[in-house]
Amino acid sequence: MNTQFRRIALLCATGSVMLGGRYLMPLLESVSIGAASCAVSAAVQVQDTAPETTDPPETTAASSAVIETGTVTQPVVLAPAAPADVSPLIINRESEGSKALWYARLYQETQSGNGGEIAERHFGAQSGDLFLSLPNGGQVRNTTFWNNEDLLAESQIPPQLDLKLDGTPMVLIYHTHTTESFVSPKTGNYDESFSFRTTEPDKNMVMVGDAIAEQLAAAGIGVVHARELHDYPVWTGSYNNSAETIRAVLEEYPSICIALDIHRDAIADGSTVIAPVAEINGRQSAQIMIISGCDDGTMNMPDYRENFHFACRLQQTAETMFSGLTRPILFDYRKYNQDMTKGSLLIEVGSQGNTLEEAQYAGELVGQALSETIRQLAAESGEN
Repeated sequence: MNTQFRRIALLCATGSVMLGGRYLMPLLESVSIGAASCAVSAAVQVQDTAPETTDPPETTAASSAVIETGTVTQPVVLAPAAPADVSPLIINRESEGSKALWYARLYQETQSGNGGEIAERHFGAQSGDLFLSLPNGGQVRNTTFWNNEDLLAESQIPPQLDLKLDGTPMVLIYHTHTTESFVSPKTGNYDESFSFRTTEPDKNMVMVGDAIAEQLAAAGIGVVHARELHDYPVWTGSYNNSAETIRAVLEEYPSICIALDIHRDAIADGSTVIAPVAEINGRQSAQIMIISGCDDGTMNMPDYRENFHFACRLQQTAETMFSGLTRPILFDYRKYNQDMTKGSLLIEVGSQGNTLEEAQYAGELVGQALSETIRQLAAESGEN
C-alpha cells in the first residue's frame, strides 16, 4: 500500500470513528490548527492560552489538512487500547472517540530548521511594580486591582482543601489544549511547517500529565488523568469541551479538590522562539508558570482567592525543592474553568521551543512538588 493511499484510508477511517465517538463534531465549526504564530514578544511573555469564551482561531502556516506533509511517524493501528495504568492510584479517562484520533495528526519527527532560531532563556526573579516576591521562594506577577501589599498577605493564607493520603482520588489532571507539543531533538532551530501540535499522546500534553500522575501515585496520592482530546479536530470551544470533562469526573469522583489544566506556553521574539529552561539536579528542565485567575466581578468565580492560596503554596514548595523551576505566577483576570474547584489552576509547562524530554522532566518535578504540597497540607489539617 503506497503512502498516499494509506493517508487517505487513515483520514476516511478517522472520520468514520469520529461520528461514533463521545462528541459529534459540528461540520460548520471547523477551525484549522496550523503552525503556531510567532508574533508575540518574549518581553511581554504572553501565552497562547485563550479565554474559554472566545477560543480565537490560530494562525495557520499552509492548510487545514488533518495529515501533515513531511517526515512523520507512521501509525500502527487506528485506535489502540489505552495503556495500562502504571499504578492502581492512577485512573486514566479517555473516550473511545478521543482514542480513535491518537494518530490523526502525526508528529513531525525531522525538521529542516528553516523557520527560525530557538533561544533558551531562564526567567529568574523579576523587578518592577507588577512583581511581588513570596517569602519562601517564587514570585507573583500581579495585573489586578489588588495592591501588592494586600496580595502578599493573601498569599500566605493556607488553602482550605479536604486532602487525604489514603489513595482516594484527590487530583484531576486534564488538558484543554491537549495537542500542544514540543520540538525534538534539540537543534537550536525549528521548521516553518511544524505546527507544534500533535494528537499522539506520547508527544503532546498527555505525556506531561502522565509524568505528573506517576509522581503523585508514587507518593500514595490518588489521581484521575483525563487524557481526552479537547482541541481536535475543532479548536474553537476547547474550554467548553474540557469543562464537560471536568464536570463528569467530579460527578464520578467527588473527593477531587485539585484540578490542574496542563498546557505549554508559546513565547517568541519575532521569528525567534524562546524556550524557558532551568538546570535542576544536573538536568535541563522546561520552566513552568502557574496561572491563577482573578475575578473582576464579571467571571462568576467567588472562590478565586482559594485557588490563589493554593497557587502560592505550590509555587513556594516547588521553588524550595527545585530552585529556578518556576516563572512568576500570573495573577490576572482570567477564568479557564477555575470556578469548578477550590484548587483549580492552569500550569504552563515550557514553550513550543522546549524539547519533549525537557517537558517530561518538568512534569516529573511538578508531580514531586505537588505531592509534597499535598502531604504538607494534609499533615497541617491532621489527615493521615
